[in-house]
Amino acid sequence: MAAPLALAVGGGLCVAAPAAEAAPAACDTTSTPYTYVVTYQPGTRASAVEKELAAKCGTKVAYYAEIGVAIASSRNADFQQKIGVYRAYSGAKDVASAARTSLSAVRTLEDTRSVAAAGDLSAQQWDMKAIHAPEANKIYQGSRAVTVGVLDSGIEATHPALRAAVDARSSAGCLTGAPDTAPEAWAPTASDHGTHVAGTIAGKDPAAGFTGVAPGVRLASVKVVNDAGYIFPEAAVCGFVWAAEHGFAVTNNSYYIDPGMFYCPRQPGDAAAYEAVRRAVEYSTRRGVLNVAAAGNDSLNLTNQTTDKNRPHPLDASCAILPGMVDGVVTVSSVGYAGTKSYFSNYGKIDITAPGGDPFQEPKEGEGPECPLSSVVGGGYGAKCGTSMASPHVAGVAALLASKFRGAPPKFINQLLESEADAVKCTATETECTGPAKNNSYYGHGLVNALDAVR
Repeated sequence: MAAPLALAVGGGLCVAAPAAEAAPAACDTTSTPYTYVVTYQPGTRASAVEKELAAKCGTKVAYYAEIGVAIASSRNADFQQKIGVYRAYSGAKDVASAARTSLSAVRTLEDTRSVAAAGDLSAQQWDMKAIHAPEANKIYQGSRAVTVGVLDSGIEATHPALRAAVDARSSAGCLTGAPDTAPEAWAPTASDHGTHVAGTIAGKDPAAGFTGVAPGVRLASVKVVNDAGYIFPEAAVCGFVWAAEHGFAVTNNSYYIDPGMFYCPRQPGDAAAYEAVRRAVEYSTRRGVLNVAAAGNDSLNLTNQTTDKNRPHPLDASCAILPGMVDGVVTVSSVGYAGTKSYFSNYGKIDITAPGGDPFQEPKEGEGPECPLSSVVGGGYGAKCGTSMASPHVAGVAALLASKFRGAPPKFINQLLESEADAVKCTATETECTGPAKNNSYYGHGLVNALDAVR
């Protein structure tokens, strides 16, 4: 408080009474609440976090002290400003406050094409043949001691191909930013995307002749996609921390953080989202998790963009798609039936490639649809295209490697993925593909190989 003012009045000296401090404005109790990620110094006490949030019209939803990230809710329109624009961000508020490009968090190129489950579906699994998964399955199918976290829209645990694989005890819903282990919190409600991804990783249905890459491992459903199709930063943070603290060996992340595509660590709002997700990913990596992510389906060079079409703002070299471009994450591009880059696949910063399909690369008669076949909600099977479908092939092979080399650090598993991949050269017509066959901008270190992983 300032010292009292000495005033000359009528030739005498008078000391004025101190001015009363303005009472803080009352917190908004009626407006729509939004959820924010808020960054702190790692290790900050929960009591200090709760005190600051309360003083600035917020309430704690969750707090991850290990990484110094809080999930907060506030009705106040100025909550971000109260906390600091480089420390707080709300994806949902961003969506509500401006017109956005229509987004689909599942990032697939077309609606699911249903496939009859009668007969032997293995003949239609050209994607599995491309990475030598059937031969690998005859040698080794993975260990039940290995869990793959499917950070997605939920898994239908009763599906014939998945009921033996899904571990309810390791599953959780993360939509609020705080884990919820109730079965309804991690079950699919508006999308079969997560169920499709799960089948590719570890599905097995002998009656239908369907088999995924690593049918011997466990799956955990970690729901991060809400019913509107968005994956906000708080859901991803919750998912990565959950994976770290529950001993997952691998996670699959067939998404990017909404509502933008790129987040820039030097920009207001973006800085908090970028840092919160980066810390969560790095924490999971330190705890032994290898995170695998889809590159995206916008035909973009990820290293050479100047603006974000979903959330227009200028980009610089530090901006990144999350989580795929965080250090340590395995970023996966997509190839079609012919083995060349899918027309939609992003490129530039790619670690490895896998089958994600392409409507313009048609399989031979009887070898299946253009898009990879997998399980869908309702107990059936369907085909989807996208880097979302490529990523789980790599996650499945990573799970086989993690099964063989129990306790090996993520970096070691990643090195094996890359070294055992089949080289894919840039073709003469792929003018934007640069680099040698074992490390180029379209295919990274090559096409993932399940057979080499188990030999």
